[in-house]
Amino acid sequence: MQRLHTSRARSWIDKLAVDNEAGLSTAQLMLTNHDLKPVEPARRQWGPWNFVGFWVADSFNINTWMISSTSIVNGLSWWQAWLSVWVGYAIAGAFVCATGRIGANYHIGFPVVNRASFGIYGALWPVLNRSVLAAFWYGVQAYIGGHCVYLMIRSIWLSWDRNTIPNTFPANAGTTTADYASFFIFWLVSLPAIWFPVHKIRHLFTVKAYFVPAAGIAFFIWALVRAGGVGPIIHQPAKLQGSDLAWEFVKGVLSSIANFATLIVNDPDFSRFARKPRDAFWSQLFTIPIGFAVTCFVGIFVSSSSVIIYPGTEPIWDPLDLLERFIDDGGPAQRFGVFVIALAFALAQLGTNIAANSISAGTDFTALLPRFLNIRRGGYLCAAIGLALCPYQFLSSANNFMTYLSAYSVFLSSIAGVMVSDYYFVRRGYLRVKQLYDARRSSPYYFTFGVNWRAYAAYISGILINVVGFAGAVNGGNVPIGATYIYNVNFFAGFIVSAAVYWICCRLFPVPACSDQWLEIGDQVDELTLAYDENISITGSDRSRIADEEDAGLDGDYVNKHRNKD
Repeated sequence: MQRLHTSRARSWIDKLAVDNEAGLSTAQLMLTNHDLKPVEPARRQWGPWNFVGFWVADSFNINTWMISSTSIVNGLSWWQAWLSVWVGYAIAGAFVCATGRIGANYHIGFPVVNRASFGIYGALWPVLNRSVLAAFWYGVQAYIGGHCVYLMIRSIWLSWDRNTIPNTFPANAGTTTADYASFFIFWLVSLPAIWFPVHKIRHLFTVKAYFVPAAGIAFFIWALVRAGGVGPIIHQPAKLQGSDLAWEFVKGVLSSIANFATLIVNDPDFSRFARKPRDAFWSQLFTIPIGFAVTCFVGIFVSSSSVIIYPGTEPIWDPLDLLERFIDDGGPAQRFGVFVIALAFALAQLGTNIAANSISAGTDFTALLPRFLNIRRGGYLCAAIGLALCPYQFLSSANNFMTYLSAYSVFLSSIAGVMVSDYYFVRRGYLRVKQLYDARRSSPYYFTFGVNWRAYAAYISGILINVVGFAGAVNGGNVPIGATYIYNVNFFAGFIVSAAVYWICCRLFPVPACSDQWLEIGDQVDELTLAYDENISITGSDRSRIADEEDAGLDGDYVNKHRNKD
């Protein structure tokens, strides 16, 4: 009987397990599957225009719109807010290209890239860290998408009104029955999009790149016409002066970068599908600041125009709230316009959620349990967590939104700092890809019990530099003014401190598998076989010589050939 139960359990485990390469050890089954392996040439289908379409599509979303409009709420003039956006997204684009180059060269995603710096098993914490944050952000974006669905339904049936439909939620819940139902509809409709593999989902971004910007520009023109032109908007002065103005400008720059925190660290998840490394460089470097600056320009003007359209009110920082007012004071034709624009924004939220959160979290969950999870299953797990986190409580006000966004970047900036420092300054572009999937102690990425303490020292240092200011921002307590200033530049502080500490630690306590000169060998990455070759016998002198050759910068495949000749 016990054998029968054991046999049934093994049968269920085999059914739940994802497809994998034959011959892998038990340890390797917890490190790899098809979605984690380097992308083979057949799936490298993203060219430069696919990346352009991806970022144009991603730039037109409610989140980007709200960041620029929040700067207006906090006292900047329109051109000051727009300039902060240009600066912020230009810097974010440079960061994206820096991390994306790793994936484009070696065709590996974020979880595998981090094994080089944090260690084979040490990489699990940054991966878990980002997966939870991505799942949280998935819920937030989905709830904003639910607001789009609410507008679409109300454009057709005015009876779909949160103020008249009986509310089953507490008054302080941050949502209503109508809003939550709309959120659930968006969440449910989004599920089929998670099914498609990453190298094919690019077609969704192509459709979004045409439809959504057109709708955004139509909304822009509509708002300006109702406001009576651009004159009154341009002449609205800043409400701040001196150092208050300067720091608010800096916050605007950092808000733009914080909006990109997850995309900065997870760009390898997309760039690994690039046909050539340069396909993922120039296309991203220029498209990101241009695309997001145009979106923010539209958001700033529409937000500012709301003061003219509805005199005596503060700027409406959420464009969906402005569309809701258009429904209330318009006829059937105006409601049809709202429906089309809300549909475009819903598509924008769907694309952004897939790109920045679902695929990111799916890849991360895959790395946490690769024997049973692939990107598709991980994406659905992300969606389930996002639904359970009650995201509506994070969007109650502009200030809350900025606080949570800043907190989001504190953790990811330290991860990005370690990634960049390890690849560019410590290893100088050299990675032994096959050994990133090797759980044996002989692996150069095994470090100490699979964990690189240098990376963790740097990671914690990057968080600690911001922790006092973070506590003050969240709790509103009195903290030293210096801590507040540091937290105002939280992403830079976390990134620079973590990168510098990691480099110093590696200089004092060197890590293996580094190159003395710049050496990227990603062009040699093809369809790797990861199973251990246990039939090769190596003498002590051969092992020493091979290690010396590897440390001199030779590719692992070359070393294997040299080994077989002996």
